[in-house]
Parts: sequence; structure tokens; C-alpha cells
Amino acid sequence: MRQKASLKSRLFLIFVFALLYTPIFYLIFYSFNSGGTMSNFKGFTLEWYREIFHDTRLMIIVLNTLVIALLSSIIATVIGVIGALAIYSYRKSRTKNTVLSLNNVLIISPDVIMGASFLILFTIAGIKLGFYSVLLSHIAFSIPIVVLLVLPKLSEMSPSLIDAARDLGASQWDVLSKVILPYITPGVFAGFFMALTYSLDDFAVTFFVTGNGFSTLSVEIYSLARRGISLSINALSAVLFVVTIMLVGIYYFISQRANVKEVAIRK
Repeated sequence: MRQKASLKSRLFLIFVFALLYTPIFYLIFYSFNSGGTMSNFKGFTLEWYREIFHDTRLMIIVLNTLVIALLSSIIATVIGVIGALAIYSYRKSRTKNTVLSLNNVLIISPDVIMGASFLILFTIAGIKLGFYSVLLSHIAFSIPIVVLLVLPKLSEMSPSLIDAARDLGASQWDVLSKVILPYITPGVFAGFFMALTYSLDDFAVTFFVTGNGFSTLSVEIYSLARRGISLSINALSAVLFVVTIMLVGIYYFISQRANVKEVAIRK
């Protein structure tokens, strides 16, 4: 019975992954089509990749996207770690649960609502839509993600570690920098890479808060798709997919090293 259940679960997983990845690989496959359509593959070409890499405007948009993603992820990670430490320090469970609930509401809120809210806020505050409005928005929706990924590592940490450090004469800064932060490093990296992925991927919020003369890849791909089918979109999407896979690989490598170190310390 267990073998049958295991076989069914594997088949189901294969079906789900095939359903998710087949359209992506179909899109990537036709990014090499010399025919210029997604219905008839005439021959292999790198023309569409050369086109996107020779498009100066597109390269500027790629740079904008990367700068926004890196800056927002770094700032959100710093603020998120501080927020997670603050929530962890609450002694009253009711207060902690209330703050966590408010944090989780921001994660599950529809992007359209968040985008419209940011647009209204920036309009009232007199902030010009463009680089800074997009940056602030990405920081805002990335912070709750970082908090959610750092808190479990803090909860796993035994309070005896902090008590032992204090008994040995460690200051508050020493406890934070030499005990707490090294322990929660995997969670910090997880939060950073998740924030980076969300920022690179975001469309709805960015669409609301971007202004004339400034754009990100997600918004640009949407505008290109509205003009009609072009295999340059396929090529650009393929490059983004490869970059995402690389980020996931880097995160997996870092988390595996952290797990090996943690096991070695316990031994």
C-alpha cells in the first residue's frame, strides 16, 4: 500500500511540475526560432538574444531593475531583521501575535490594493513617481517577507545560548553580533534572496508607482507583449528564467553550507 501511495505521489508531482514548466520550456524553445513566430520552428538562431543585448534602452531598464532589486532587498533585510528581533523580544504573546498578524496581512494583501495604496500615498505626500517611489514600494512589501523568514530561526534558538553569553560577561552588542546574528544567518540569507526574487518579479505594485522615463523589466515586458508577439520577449524571459535559477542555486548552496556548519557545531 505504501509503495502504491508513493508511486501515486511521485506521478502527481511529475504531473504538477510538467504542468508548470512545459509553458516555460516552450517559450524558451521558440526564443531560438528564426521563423519569428511561435507556431512554426524554421531553424536555430540567436538573433533575438542579440537584439535584446543591443537594445540600449532595454539594457538601461535591466540596470534599473537590478539596482532597485538589490537596494530594496538589502534595506528590507536590515529593517526586517531588526523587526524580527523586536517581535522576538516581546514577552506578551498577545502583543507578539497582534504584530505578527499585521505583518502577515501585508503579505497576503492583493498586489493591486497595495499598488493603489502606494500610489495614493505618494500622490498625497508629493513624491514624484519614478525611481524613489518604486524603491520605497519594493522595500515596503519586502520587509514582511524577511520578518517571516527570520523569526523561525530566532524561535529555534535556545535562550540558554544568550544566558550563557551574558554569564560570561558579553555585552548586548556582543550577544547580538557573536551569538544571535551568526545563528540566524541562514534565515537572513533566505529573507534577502526571497526579497530579491519578489522585487525582480513584481509587476502589479510597480505598474502603479512607476512614472514616465522610468521602468522595470516586468512593466517593459507587459508593454512589449501588448504591442504584439515578438520573440525578443521570449529571449528576455529566457534570460530572466536562467538568472532566477542561478539565484536559487546560490541560495541552496549557502543554505547547505550553513546546515553543514550547524551540524558540525552540534557534534
